[in-house]
Amino acid sequence: MDAKFQELWQERLQPWLEGLEKERKQATGSFWIWLFVAIAIVVVGLVVVGSMNDDNFGFFFVFLVFALFAIVAGNSKLSKLRKRVKEELNTAIAEACGMAYSVRPYSPARFSTFRQYDLLPVFNRKHFEDHFSGEIDGCDFELYEAHLEQRRRSKNRTYYVTVFRGVLMRITFPRKVEGVTVITRDQGWLNSLQKLSRSFGSTKLERIGLVDPKFEKAFEVYGNDQVLARYMLTPSFMERLLDLEKALKGKRVRAMFDQDSGKGELLIAAETGNLFEVGSMWKPLADQGRIKSIIDELNLVTGLVKMLVESSTETDDVKAMLERNPEM
Repeated sequence: MDAKFQELWQERLQPWLEGLEKERKQATGSFWIWLFVAIAIVVVGLVVVGSMNDDNFGFFFVFLVFALFAIVAGNSKLSKLRKRVKEELNTAIAEACGMAYSVRPYSPARFSTFRQYDLLPVFNRKHFEDHFSGEIDGCDFELYEAHLEQRRRSKNRTYYVTVFRGVLMRITFPRKVEGVTVITRDQGWLNSLQKLSRSFGSTKLERIGLVDPKFEKAFEVYGNDQVLARYMLTPSFMERLLDLEKALKGKRVRAMFDQDSGKGELLIAAETGNLFEVGSMWKPLADQGRIKSIIDELNLVTGLVKMLVESSTETDDVKAMLERNPEM
């Protein structure tokens, strides 16, 4: 961590976390007591049911319910403490980076657009958390986490399966974004079944051919203007998008440039898993590792915004060149 975060840690976060250590120990102690109670309930249930002559598995289910309530009760203090620590650490780190943080987004930015352009899978249940927002080098941006689940049915039950867990980003540019360009994942041999155009809701976009073979192996691109799409998708941007996927340790990064917001934005979806967490409550709270991972994850995002701003001159040069020679 640099000097700014070292100061934040030493003057604010470390003393605060040390002050919570007694509460953490009490919460973990309470958990073990309630866990012991839950085990005792199950054992008593087995003894009672075993002493009966009839089949009484339904009666044993009552004991299991009480045991479950005991586990929930034991975990409640730990859960509340974890949420409190997470909110404080993320808020402090965000403020140090010149950002704002909230536990959940009040209105998930451009979520309907992510859905309209197939940047997210079909889902039946959604949950949002960890909303960061701010401005970097003239770029307004938002980031939040989404957990999307799809309902499945088997012969005996209905259950939910996670189909997306990761980050959604909205970035506005100091330069104007023109047209709509959608960057989806390559579908391998299924590409041969795709037409030269594709409908995204009520919007029909043409398939864009690109010259970078590494990028084209990973992605498919659709847009409403061949020249504008190539203007936005410079070689450096394509490299950065692939680097983002590696750096976030995510899967299936997809994105789009969209002029319809009025400002012009880049939207990015990446399956990163659950980020911005504070680690185990079974270890002492005053551990720098709790904030280092959050700082590293935020640095990846802010670094991406900075690189995109730096590439604005390059894209303007590329646009001028393409307008002179659209066949490139």
